[in-house]
Amino acid sequence: MTPRQISQGILRAVGILVGITLILYFLYAIRSVLAYLALAAVVALLGRPIVLFLRRKLKFPNTLAVVIAMLVMVGVLAGIIALFVPLITEQGKNLSLLNIDDLQRNFNTLYQEILTYLGASPEAVNEIIRESELEKSVLQGLDIGFIPNILNSFVGILSSVSIGLFSVLFISFFFLKDSKLFQRGLLTFVPNDKEGGTVKSIDKINGLLSRYFVGLLLQILVLFVIYTITLLLVGVENAVVVAFLCALFNIIPYVGPIIGGVLMIFLTMTSFLGFDFSTVILPKTGWVLIGLVIGQLVDNFFSQPFIFSNSVKSHPLEIFLVIIIAGLLFGVVGMIVAVPGYTAIKVILKEFLAENKIVSRLTKDL
Repeated sequence: MTPRQISQGILRAVGILVGITLILYFLYAIRSVLAYLALAAVVALLGRPIVLFLRRKLKFPNTLAVVIAMLVMVGVLAGIIALFVPLITEQGKNLSLLNIDDLQRNFNTLYQEILTYLGASPEAVNEIIRESELEKSVLQGLDIGFIPNILNSFVGILSSVSIGLFSVLFISFFFLKDSKLFQRGLLTFVPNDKEGGTVKSIDKINGLLSRYFVGLLLQILVLFVIYTITLLLVGVENAVVVAFLCALFNIIPYVGPIIGGVLMIFLTMTSFLGFDFSTVILPKTGWVLIGLVIGQLVDNFFSQPFIFSNSVKSHPLEIFLVIIIAGLLFGVVGMIVAVPGYTAIKVILKEFLAENKIVSRLTKDL
């Protein structure tokens, strides 16, 4: 190899690295646009069943069907905002969700009442805590600032995403109106001999993920109804808001239901501070706990099998491992996107590597 060839190879490698770096920087710079496109794709997948129903069953023109589907989704979103945001902001003080000082005082009061009910002296408990090196976390109160932080972030996002929301709805409209728009853009970067397989993969992914997201909404709705009925029967203030927030946590697989359940129990107990612990707070908390168990049983034996088996065609154990791995690698965001991402990967592998033994085993139900 001559020095000239070596220098040309080095320059080519440097050029490739520079090009990759510029592409990555460009993608980072337009990350907001990419986020809008991703959200618009999800909205389009959610609206796809409505559009198909209006076109195939009611014989609506495509544009009219898309407009009606967009109006339905916007109406649902507006109803959620109109219902929950004023309640959260106006009743936040009562719920102790937005006031960390009230939340801390309620927790400490509840802690003292539980010790009194159990017949344990605070001094003895504190001594045990000191010996177990947990003194700081308990004596000063648990650091539960993440709860109001999450809720404040949620309210803050709702109040500051007008431009983003318009962008997402605008892009979603054209994704729904021209279902091949995204496909044609993607095919630009695909070799000609792979276009047929890519088109089949995209259509399959659209169908599976559309059913998955609709099933996810059904899962949240079922839990919301069960939690709302439970909290209303117990008499918890702002039961609808609490039920909605706790059901929403189920978007995060496995961890979310635990967080939502702890939050619901804690808010139930703090809602009745001032009443007798043994005759009022404890029984009402017990009924809420029963409602939580019923909700999770329905979710685990009805909602999740429906979503995972019928929509994404994956075994629950397979999904569990994928979610755990994604959570370890990418945190909470990884857990949320693990199922749709894994589903898309399986469809692509089945289309292009169907002869592989491992791929054929994993994708036999697709």
